[in-house]
Amino acid sequence: MKNYEIRLNAYPDGLPTREIFDHVECDVPPLKDGEMRIRNIWMTVDPYMRGRMTPSRDSYVPPFGLDTVLDGGAVGIVEESRNGPFAEGDYVSGMTGGWRTYHISTGLGLTKVDPALAPLQAYLGVLGMPGMTAWYGLLKIGAPKPGETVFVSAASGAVGALVCQIAKLKGCRVIGSAGGAQKCAWLRDEIGVDAAIDYRAAGEGFMDALGAAAPDGIDVYFENVGGTHLEAALEHMNINGRIVGCGMISQYNEPDAVGVRNLFYIVGKRLMMKGFIVSDHFAEFPAFAAEMGGWIAEGKIRWKETVYDGLEKAPDAFIGLFSGENFGKALVRISPDP
Repeated sequence: MKNYEIRLNAYPDGLPTREIFDHVECDVPPLKDGEMRIRNIWMTVDPYMRGRMTPSRDSYVPPFGLDTVLDGGAVGIVEESRNGPFAEGDYVSGMTGGWRTYHISTGLGLTKVDPALAPLQAYLGVLGMPGMTAWYGLLKIGAPKPGETVFVSAASGAVGALVCQIAKLKGCRVIGSAGGAQKCAWLRDEIGVDAAIDYRAAGEGFMDALGAAAPDGIDVYFENVGGTHLEAALEHMNINGRIVGCGMISQYNEPDAVGVRNLFYIVGKRLMMKGFIVSDHFAEFPAFAAEMGGWIAEGKIRWKETVYDGLEKAPDAFIGLFSGENFGKALVRISPDP
């Protein structure tokens, strides 16, 4: 049986390009006792993977090796099992095993999922790592109170759009930033944010645009972008505000990171700024799944997907994270649902 994998042949210098990815054919190894063969149906691409393509940078996850298969979250079906807890026909999801058509697993880190409760790809998005990132970061670190103002950068992305909706469900006034009129219209009309800022149209006037959208200041900033977004947020934070450090996607491909010139506001405004890695908090997953699952069942959560068909399109999906081409959760459909 043949497998197909996406491998990295070089580390990117700046924005990743198609040329650093190889599409490789290889054999699927026979199963050993305790293993199972999973046919991947969906895989996810996420911004954190860019950090794994920089071997010289200290990170919370090790870098990808060259000329070996890349890795990431996937949902698939067990086609053959020599692993007692998992049977042929089980649907499983995990944070590893992506970027290939077949995955041999011992079951470590895998969770059985039910396609009758939600579409399979939702377990890589709203019910997966992005969903828990939004839920934990906003509620456990940002701790918004009803009536407070929450600002979310990259608000049309997989995490940001969920942060906006959770904040609204908790009774907050929500401001979101996104790139382009279409994304901002979706935030206003579908997600229900109180104000949406097109950072591309605002250009150098972004700080003033944020101030106009937040006349009473900002109590919680959910940070996904960094750079000028962080600088603008600091300018308008209220005393005792909270900044949730989730990501800084504007800086991932820059050889010289943009400095923030007004960090002194952290002292003067008595701000709390805390970064987090969601995998440190997986003990909270049942609580997240219960609350998010309830909201979904009640029709209170919306999400958008950009779907790329075929494993060979995975590099394009990944590059689209940084070029602004993707809208919502970026996913790759590797094979059809049974």
